[in-house]
Amino acid sequence: MSKVETTKKVEVAKVSDLSIGVGQRVNVAGEEIALFKQKDGTVSAIQNSCPHKGGPLSEGIVSGEHVFCPLHDWKINMKDGKVQAPDVGCVKKYDVEVKDEVVFVFVD
Repeated sequence: MSKVETTKKVEVAKVSDLSIGVGQRVNVAGEEIALFKQKDGTVSAIQNSCPHKGGPLSEGIVSGEHVFCPLHDWKINMKDGKVQAPDVGCVKKYDVEVKDEVVFVFVD
């Protein structure tokens, strides 16, 4: 028998509550997530823990579509969750929907 996964859409913020280039930490269903609003208005959501030493990515420095871990400066792409080489690893990426200025994140 295969495991059936359910995904639910959870309201996490208002777009107006997010500042461009500044991360915001939210907790959804026991998962700590970092939200980031980009210059073009899109919102990204990734796991709030760097794969290197668990640094809080919501406190990192944002440059374009990347966030730099505040502990050891690992560069992580917010669009796909991948760490930039030469470092190796990735963080969980969450699907985001913005509707009527409300930000929703999809979690398992």
